[in-house]
Amino acid sequence: MTIPPILTDRAALERNRSRASWIGADLFLHDDAATEIRERLNEVNKTFTDSVVVTGFPGPWRALLPDAQIVPDTDTLDVTSAAHDLIIHAMSLHWANDPVGQLVQCRHALKPDGLFIAVMFGGQTLSELRTALAETEARLTGGLSPRVLPMAEIRELGSLLQRAGFALPVADSAKKTVTYPDASRLLADLRAMGETNALMARNRRIPPRTLFSDAARFYAENFSEPDGRIRSTFELIYLTGWAPHESQQTPLRPGSATARLADALGTSEMPLPDQLRPPGVDGQ
Repeated sequence: MTIPPILTDRAALERNRSRASWIGADLFLHDDAATEIRERLNEVNKTFTDSVVVTGFPGPWRALLPDAQIVPDTDTLDVTSAAHDLIIHAMSLHWANDPVGQLVQCRHALKPDGLFIAVMFGGQTLSELRTALAETEARLTGGLSPRVLPMAEIRELGSLLQRAGFALPVADSAKKTVTYPDASRLLADLRAMGETNALMARNRRIPPRTLFSDAARFYAENFSEPDGRIRSTFELIYLTGWAPHESQQTPLRPGSATARLADALGTSEMPLPDQLRPPGVDGQ
């Protein structure tokens, strides 16, 4: 069996998070995500009594669910099998070395018909910074170093829910554009979020002397707003699934429909031309 490479240097990640807490963590994106999840929970006709929040920053999530058990996002989660009716994986899954394993652990920790919600950064996050650093480093050194965490796209994450065995899986995303006076202020914000480079494969050598100043200039030249501020994209992806239960809706068996779609739409049904008709379909 092939062992997947380790993506995250957990010691570096914890140092980054501790530094963020020490300098005064700026968790406005956590606050936004918590507000969105609160609205989603209000739409669910269900009372939750045994909740867990998996996160590296408990503050905003304690405000959302004061009675929830807070669990750190370690590779092995401190959860009990079939013991919880709600698990929220909050702004940490993008750092997981084994995201499927995290989802599977959460599913096993849910009671039947328990709800799982995850929110994490998606692939469009920091696209401008990623481009500025890559273009500048390639020009200065002829190569690239891993400086921004690679993040999954929504289509990939939706399939992970199914692989983990969740019922009624849903994946959706929301983009937020934040503007800054300059790139140094953006980097300061990332430090305050605990979201600076913690990749295991990061380059430990001192970067070229002008890398960040040149990247900041490239950023300003290519990603500025009319008022001169630079823009930065953050994509939040929400994953929702349920622990399987016999009371849940299931897809109908193919061919079991009792009404024609054409009748419901008030239109005429047009048979496929022979060259487009799948094998075994007679066009009737």
